[in-house]
Amino acid sequence: MNELTIGFSASATKQEQLNELMEQIMGAYSVSDDEGPLTDAVEVFLKKQPHLTVRRHGDTLVASTDFGRERRVILAGHLDTVPVIDNFPPKWLQPGDPLIREDVAAGHEHERVIWGRGATDMKGSDAVMLYLAATLTDAKYDLTYVFYDHEEVAAEKNGLRKVVESHPDWITGDFAIIGEPTDCGIEGGCNGTMRFDVITHGVAAHSARAWMGKNAIHAAAEILNRLNAHENRAIEVDGLTYQEGLNATLISGGKGTNVIPDECRVHVNYRFAPDKSLAEAKALMIGADAGAKLGNGEHQATGGVFEGFGIEMKDESPSARPGLNSPLAQSLVSLVKERTGRDPLAKLGWTDVARFAILGIPAVNLGAGSPLLAHKQDEQLPETDLLLMADLLEDVYKNPPRDEPMGDGFTPHFNKLKFCALAGVHFLYRRGWEPKKLFAFCPPLANFAQRIYGYVDKAHVTPEQVAAMEARIKPFVK
Repeated sequence: MNELTIGFSASATKQEQLNELMEQIMGAYSVSDDEGPLTDAVEVFLKKQPHLTVRRHGDTLVASTDFGRERRVILAGHLDTVPVIDNFPPKWLQPGDPLIREDVAAGHEHERVIWGRGATDMKGSDAVMLYLAATLTDAKYDLTYVFYDHEEVAAEKNGLRKVVESHPDWITGDFAIIGEPTDCGIEGGCNGTMRFDVITHGVAAHSARAWMGKNAIHAAAEILNRLNAHENRAIEVDGLTYQEGLNATLISGGKGTNVIPDECRVHVNYRFAPDKSLAEAKALMIGADAGAKLGNGEHQATGGVFEGFGIEMKDESPSARPGLNSPLAQSLVSLVKERTGRDPLAKLGWTDVARFAILGIPAVNLGAGSPLLAHKQDEQLPETDLLLMADLLEDVYKNPPRDEPMGDGFTPHFNKLKFCALAGVHFLYRRGWEPKKLFAFCPPLANFAQRIYGYVDKAHVTPEQVAAMEARIKPFVK
């Protein structure tokens, strides 16, 4: 087997470079527990970039810039995928190929689509982050790229979690983006998740003398009745609507076809909105003092939905609030809205934004590909999604801060080019010429001119500085 190599041609177009990276990492089998070879190749690629400091813990890589900026943004993506279902190796589908889904073709009928495991979750975003790691060499923030393992399995295996626990100094910053698929829109926060067994006990007996035993499977009917009676609610948190879900996902019991079962387990998954903590979610399910924790066996539910039943916790992860109040989030929200017309949505699944929330780092989900295709057998991604995500992140992060101040109120990130553009637009305003009408022949120019008044990166200025800038400009604007 040839050793996996990651890289792209310097003479290729941006789209071609992104496609090269995507094809390479898609071609690497990286189902959870088998990320190692892909991690090795990514490490070699990152270490070739002279502006990056690369660290490794297990199969997780952390690559950081040190430009001396005041703020740091973290870009994170997992390298593992869920198991393959006749969808590996990947392949490019040409326009019109019957394997292209109708919903994908509807918006991308004249372009190629890459098909295969991991296309949307989340190697598309990984490819974009690798491209940015190599090419974004003079960003206005310092950047940390995290490529981690074991996201698709139990939380205790998560590579990002292990790095946070072992090397918290590697994961510091002011804002984070998780590359989970969002159609290049922004999805804020995430639902929390709990998985646990609800257990009934019986007495074994021969099925010909069933009255001598007690059927644990029959007793599980009450568990199912409570699940059916539970109302899953939509809950608004900070302007975004999260849908909760409480469902049985597995059931097991019995030891033989002629044996009355003495135990039955119903595996339950509770997806809870970020209006509640993990402890509060547990209390709603099993009571506040049940004592059920990961790895400590069966405990009696003292309250909640499953009061009276045995409970064994299997997995748990907290929710995360949207985190959109951060100025760094707001600048990204504005750009995404301008480019795509999309307002932020709630992230209904669990993602590692919750891990950053615990660290006090505001985080959002933004990635290439449709979240509705994650884990599906026909995962696929149109190539222009790669370009759109790369353009969005480049445009919001690539312009470095200027060195000289423009005077009080103009100190941060307000260069001479912006000032000249601003002055030109104000010249038009003083004469009563509205830029939007004057440049109607060129809508992009008209839109730019109309918005130039606010063409200041307010994420990097204090409210007082913003007020000072606006006060200077106001006399010239009608």
